Amino acid sequence: MRKIERALAIGCHPDDIEVGCAGTIATWTKSDIEFYSMVMTLGESGGDPVTRKQEQENSAAILGIKKLYWGDYIDTKLPLDNALITDIEKVINEIDPDVVFVHYHKDSHQDHRILSTATITASRYTANLLFYEGPSTYEFSPTVFVDISSNIIKKFDSLHAHASQVNKTNISGLTIKEIAEANAIFRGVEGRVKYAEAFMPFRFFV
Repeated sequence: MRKIERALAIGCHPDDIEVGCAGTIATWTKSDIEFYSMVMTLGESGGDPVTRKQEQENSAAILGIKKLYWGDYIDTKLPLDNALITDIEKVINEIDPDVVFVHYHKDSHQDHRILSTATITASRYTANLLFYEGPSTYEFSPTVFVDISSNIIKKFDSLHAHASQVNKTNISGLTIKEIAEANAIFRGVEGRVKYAEAFMPFRFFV
């Protein structure tokens, strides 16, 4: 397999990346892979933006993120335009990642759909582009799996760092940690391990 040295995870809102691929980040950073993240908004539609920014920074520290980049966009109003593509390209060109992770474009949240589409263009010269899933993703049929069994607690810790969001799931009685654990078990069963994160590749070289 081609050697992976640097990776970039991109999300629309604080905690999106943790839901989608925090276990993979924790697993890869333990293997000395440099991981970077880029969050496009402060998630102000879901809570206080100052609080959410601090929570994201706390989570990044837990996961060993080398550098956290911020976009300057308004929550729920991400535009599909050249400016967004250019902002993502600038970070990709600075990091030169071997792998980019981003939302899957089949998603009921408009920001997620838009960011996924923009990243496809912005990462057109990156070898590997993987889509991660979240609670609002649909028609997701993954073929790439990462065993996160030894790092599931790190994933949970990173989710709990977003303390203002833990109980905001729109499903009565379920926390975001419980939803993430259920999904990790489900994907783990598919991959024949205890806990896994799963991805759909746009491109993936081996």
